[in-house]
Amino acid sequence: MKEYPKIMAGKRGKPRYKAFFISLILSAVLLGSGLFLTEEINIERMITRLFFPLLRLMFFITLGLVAGQVIEASGWTRTLSVAARPFFRFGNLGERCGAAFTAAFVSGVTANAMLLDFYKEKKITKKQLFLTNFVNQLPAYFLHLPTTFFIILPLTGMAGVFYYLLTFLATVLRTSLFLVYGRFSIKKEETLITAETEKQERKKSGILEGIREKLPARVMNVALYVMPIYIAVFVVNELGFFKIANDFIARKIVLSIIPIESLSVVILSFAAEFTSGFAAAGAMLDAGLITVKQTVMALLIGNVLAFPIRALRHQLPRYMGIFSPKMGAQILLLGQLFRVLSLIVAGIIFFAIG
Repeated sequence: MKEYPKIMAGKRGKPRYKAFFISLILSAVLLGSGLFLTEEINIERMITRLFFPLLRLMFFITLGLVAGQVIEASGWTRTLSVAARPFFRFGNLGERCGAAFTAAFVSGVTANAMLLDFYKEKKITKKQLFLTNFVNQLPAYFLHLPTTFFIILPLTGMAGVFYYLLTFLATVLRTSLFLVYGRFSIKKEETLITAETEKQERKKSGILEGIREKLPARVMNVALYVMPIYIAVFVVNELGFFKIANDFIARKIVLSIIPIESLSVVILSFAAEFTSGFAAAGAMLDAGLITVKQTVMALLIGNVLAFPIRALRHQLPRYMGIFSPKMGAQILLLGQLFRVLSLIVAGIIFFAIG
């Protein structure tokens, strides 16, 4: 039996004004609590570290929602799914999920918005939504690759090459397992989009009509969750919780796995800017303090330990806003769990044969 949603957000997609007002009050209380609990938060810091990033986040989420609506209403779903069709047919995920996968190479927000629309309109199941979001870690890997690879490679040399090969191996490994799981757990029914279905979907509402009808409610319902969650994460970060968690994990786990010389690499990798960790790794590698193998292992451990915390800081508001608090948290936590497990497997393989 298909796992379709029983309750939609808001009645017929209407803006939830009362809930939005409550969200505003909760956001104000959270921010006021942060101002009371720590002196680190001031007006300038709130503007630069909270309000501007929050506005930027909502702007890109809105763009993603618009793009998803345009793709769906214009009937481009079938066209976008062409490249991914063989793999998504194998995994019984269908062409709609394949279209979201293709869109993820440009924007993860657009891909997630498309998945949610398909799910709410009963075109895909909950299992298909989850699996496709996990599979979309592959395009997300390539989406961020150009901005990091050509910075990190000069810093760490061969260690950086091995590091990226291992992270790519981990991504391909879990993507393949997700498709195999879908192959045996999802029934082959209603996974293909026919030309007639596509024509009917375009007739239901035009692009501008669809955007005008759905977008205001969608944006408000996203902001309903994004604002308080984003502010809560900001306050927790300003209170130093994430730094304490990073230091605790570094002290309790790293010392027993890698040499003390590599410890600083991992700690620096916990920082918001990952480049500092690679810079430290390259400096120690060039000085002969650690070997290439030790550097790769240190960077992998830093990746495993830091990314779940970074995901909570940067992705939790987005996921809970686009989906719902419960579903968004489930998708994010499961996705990070599978990501960590695959990196651990890749690290074990490298340690055994390296």
